[in-house]
Amino acid sequence: MNRRAKFELGKSLVLWSLTLEVFSLFGALRTGAYMVYILTAKGLKQQSFYSGPVSKFWAYAFVLSKASELGDTIFIILRKQKLILLHWYHYVTVLLDSWYSYKVMVAGGGWFMTMNYGVHAVTYSYCALRVVGFRVSRKFAMFITFSLITQMLMGCV
Repeated sequence: MNRRAKFELGKSLVLWSLTLEVFSLFGALRTGAYMVYILTAKGLKQQSFYSGPVSKFWAYAFVLSKASELGDTIFIILRKQKLILLHWYHYVTVLLDSWYSYKVMVAGGGWFMTMNYGVHAVTYSYCALRVVGFRVSRKFAMFITFSLITQMLMGCV
């Protein structure tokens, strides 16, 4: 892209962000409902998140979505915005970690998926609003950053 003009992809980026926002919202609601069921019915001694009838589908969709989220990087490159180390490092490591966690059915995977779906629903809504020119409070932007960092730390724990 060094010798090319940047692409104006506003409409495409809004559509992209809203699609991922709706997907993440449904994922958060479906996995969240299952997590509430697990807590109320079985407490913290849960059965595998990966074998529940609904959670099994949303766990698989979650893993597949990590590859599609690399599309965010494509938008950054085509719009000639700064691509920072944290961005691509985050996407690559989450993609590999999610795939591995799904393969070996990591016990805390359901908690991480639910948190990640929820945080991404808010994050992609924020992105869509910013692209259309809506001014979002700096406090809300900081809340999103805090939420992203918190859910990553919780995922590590």
